[in-house]
Formats: sequence, C-alpha cells, structure tokens
Amino acid sequence: MYKSILLPLDGSPLAEKALPHAVALAEKFQSNLILLKVIVPLDNNLNLPPGAVKRAEAATRELANEYLDRVAVRVQGKGFPITSVTVVGRPHEKIVHFAEKELVDVVVMCTRGQSGISRWLMGSVADRVARSVKVPVLLIRAVNGSQDNE
Repeated sequence: MYKSILLPLDGSPLAEKALPHAVALAEKFQSNLILLKVIVPLDNNLNLPPGAVKRAEAATRELANEYLDRVAVRVQGKGFPITSVTVVGRPHEKIVHFAEKELVDVVVMCTRGQSGISRWLMGSVADRVARSVKVPVLLIRAVNGSQDNE
C-alpha cells in the first residue's frame, strides 16, 4: 500500500517521536523510508561576508546530514530501504514540494501539541503540511515531559 514513506525531522527529540510509527509502516509494507531534514536559510542580518555565510551554510548542511545518518543507523537492518535527504527552504513548503516531487505515499510527522493562541502565533508546520499535501498524513501528537497531555 505504501511504497514510499516521508518522515520530516527537525532534529528535536519531540519530532523523533514519529520515528517508531514510520518504521512500523515501513516494516509492514516494505516501504522506502525517507528521512527529510529541511534547513532554514540563514538570514544575513549581520552583513557577514558572503564567504562566511557559505561556510556557515555548508556547516549547517553537514550537521543535518550527520544527524540524519545517526537516525538512519538506529533503524537499519529492519528489512526496508532508508534514504536521507537534506534540503534548504521554508519547512512546510519544502516538505510538501518534496512529497509531491518524489511521489511519496504517506507523510508521517509529529505535531507539537500546541493549541489555541500559541499555535496561531507560531503556526504549525505539521498543520500546514496536512492542509497542503495531496497524500495522506499521519500526525503523531507528541508532547515533551514538562507538558500535560490535554
């Protein structure tokens, strides 16, 4: 049913709470699990030299790739292929674009569990993805240990 599963990760432990769900689907359907990290472009408000910005962007990409490699190692050997991809841009736009371009069958991601004013003020990447992408989205509500389950 699902040949390709997209798991967007932002590097936080909270976002990784979707990992077991994506892995379970990938195991069940022998799907390709795609780990996606979107890097937000650096804002050069400090008017740094272009070389410094490029070095910072390269370092950020390298850290993102290393992070995805660490996540991939945790789920290797489960009998399904894993792909890691890093892209630069606005997270919700890049996730939707990637899902459509790569013809993924389902997106699995965490929602921060925000509601009310904080969600309105800060926005929700998961909410924007769910409203924009043309494939099913499995949203995992994750809260950190200091928040109550509502």
